[in-house]
Amino acid sequence: MSRTRTTLAVSALLVVAATLAITACSPQVQRVVETIAPSLSQPSASQPIGVDDGFVEVGGAIDPFADELPAIAKLEPNLRAAMQDAARDAISDGVEFVVTSGWRSKRYQQSLLDAAILRYGSEEAAGEFVSSPEDSKHVTGEAVDIGRTDANSWLSQHGTDYGLCQIYANEMWHFELATEPGGVCPEQLSHAGVR
Repeated sequence: MSRTRTTLAVSALLVVAATLAITACSPQVQRVVETIAPSLSQPSASQPIGVDDGFVEVGGAIDPFADELPAIAKLEPNLRAAMQDAARDAISDGVEFVVTSGWRSKRYQQSLLDAAILRYGSEEAAGEFVSSPEDSKHVTGEAVDIGRTDANSWLSQHGTDYGLCQIYANEMWHFELATEPGGVCPEQLSHAGVR
């Protein structure tokens, strides 16, 4: 067996083991595994998911001002500006504000959906947590996931000052530019599958 195939086989086993191990874990741990899985289980015929796809390193986060990274640079310009304005103010309030996911390529989004289907057993169940590439606001650059619980809380309280709204009740980290600065956010959707 070639080294690449061996690596892929071991990676696939690690993904399965991690998925099974986190069944009873918190949503935050589950989200980390869903983020990690695509980087470990790519088909040998394609390039691995990487920075050019908007991938954020395992367990990681990136600076909201890292405009050289596609995950930030390919965000819709008004969303990027609003998020960066919010980040400046949150940081000045002593809040650690990072991006855990921004723009994603279609193939990265598909890999997240594929991992969720494996985890939840069906596309319908997975759709409550991960959108298809055709429906994902991350693919169009119209969504950003903010990291650290304090930053999520801060943005939930102050996001409307920038037009940023938490869209899904089950994703406290997912924000979109959904109102004018100082406006009122739309009612939260229960999950990604109800858009």
